[in-house]
Amino acid sequence: MARYIVRFMKDILGENGRHEEVCQGVLEVDAASTDNAIEIAKYQFCQKERLREWSLHADRVHVAETEFPS
Repeated sequence: MARYIVRFMKDILGENGRHEEVCQGVLEVDAASTDNAIEIAKYQFCQKERLREWSLHADRVHVAETEFPS
């Protein structure tokens, strides 16, 4: 099993009128695959933020496998 870092990202319009990408949350999860890590993180994000759907607070997820499991 590998450890993944999953970031929940949202595009917003900044004060200067430019689009900015903001991180809404970061989770570390242990999973068998990247796809599995995304699903686990989506569930945990919803639990943490008390949401029914993760996409209410984020537009997309970025996932990366960590080099050194903790």
